[in-house]
Amino acid sequence: MSKTSEIKQENDSIAKVETKGDLYKPIDTACSSQNKTEDYIAALQWYQTKTEKEIAKNSPEQNDKLYEDYVKIRNKYIGCLSNTLGDILEKYVNYYDSESESYKFPENIKKLTAEFKKGGLEFREVGEGYTEIWSKPDHYYSVFKNKVTPDYEAYISQTAKENEGNYAADAGLMITWKELGDRLIFWENFINKYPKSPLISRVKEDYNNYLYDYLFGMDNTPTYENSDGKLYDENKAEFNRMIKKYPNSYIAKKAQELLNLFDSKTPTEQIREKINIERKY
Repeated sequence: MSKTSEIKQENDSIAKVETKGDLYKPIDTACSSQNKTEDYIAALQWYQTKTEKEIAKNSPEQNDKLYEDYVKIRNKYIGCLSNTLGDILEKYVNYYDSESESYKFPENIKKLTAEFKKGGLEFREVGEGYTEIWSKPDHYYSVFKNKVTPDYEAYISQTAKENEGNYAADAGLMITWKELGDRLIFWENFINKYPKSPLISRVKEDYNNYLYDYLFGMDNTPTYENSDGKLYDENKAEFNRMIKKYPNSYIAKKAQELLNLFDSKTPTEQIREKINIERKY
């Protein structure tokens, strides 16, 4: 074979590889029983690569929009994947061994977990025996870090931190009261700093949910005893910490209102009605 022929054959091989890559089309985001786990993982990988290429060419504002689209696409695939693996998700909690206080996974789950990593996914127990498929906490930040506008940068970074562990499970708070208070301060600062952000309505909704839980607690982690109308000591201490450290915050204002209501022996069934946690920005 001549050298010219060798070069031509090599170039043809490269062309074939490139054509094969160009011809790949990810499966539709509409769920189908014909699709397999590996199809969804391959699609997630393909969209990540495609997105990262686009990010490199875009302006920060364009990448804000790209982030929103990317989240939607991933969530659709994750929803389909959850349907496909419904039986595994249902049985996942049973792999926990209470004696050793650790999980003992069969080989198929170990392989699946390894596959999930390729798509930036993980199994997440969310309480009451339920397991879901989530994007890894830092997935979106790793893709969009330093490529979006400041408000999106702050939002994606903070949500990555917050998703490292469960916020709540089994109708109870899973983080400390101080951690919840600090989250509220972060989001209040965000709202004040970026009032025109496209993210603002989403952030306000999360903020109000956090504030409600901070003031009143959840079914299995309340902030006060209903029977005697008394605030728990740890919540009273946290409210006072907030008032002292962030006296001008909206959170401190509402915490003080709550303390005043309990000091005046207001019936507990009236307290939530008297405190309006909807803030008029």
